[in-house]
Amino acid sequence: QVQLVESGGGLVQAGGSLRLSCAASGRIFSIDVMGWYRQAPGNGRDLVAIITNDGLTNYADSVKGRFTISRDTAKNTVYLQMNSLNPQNTAVYYCYAQTLSRNYWGQGTQVTVSS
Repeated sequence: QVQLVESGGGLVQAGGSLRLSCAASGRIFSIDVMGWYRQAPGNGRDLVAIITNDGLTNYADSVKGRFTISRDTAKNTVYLQMNSLNPQNTAVYYCYAQTLSRNYWGQGTQVTVSS
């Protein structure tokens, strides 16, 4: 089993920044990919960014150039630095971990961007 705990969400004005953190514990050696998804009210859960064990990254087109995903393997933590936030980024952000056998999700952290 893998446990994921997110932190760093909150309320920010448009144009501001937030950094999300996700700490993994448990069978962390089994994790291949970690990342972030988000779900806005009335929408499905969409990819924001992912990072592999080799450091390869992939971003949703809407966040490229504004969001940066990084991973501290010593701390078993993945980060999402979000800059130039806009109200369309308002959503619950979920940490994600992929293993060979299954995917894991955190409990989610709310990000609200006011105009």
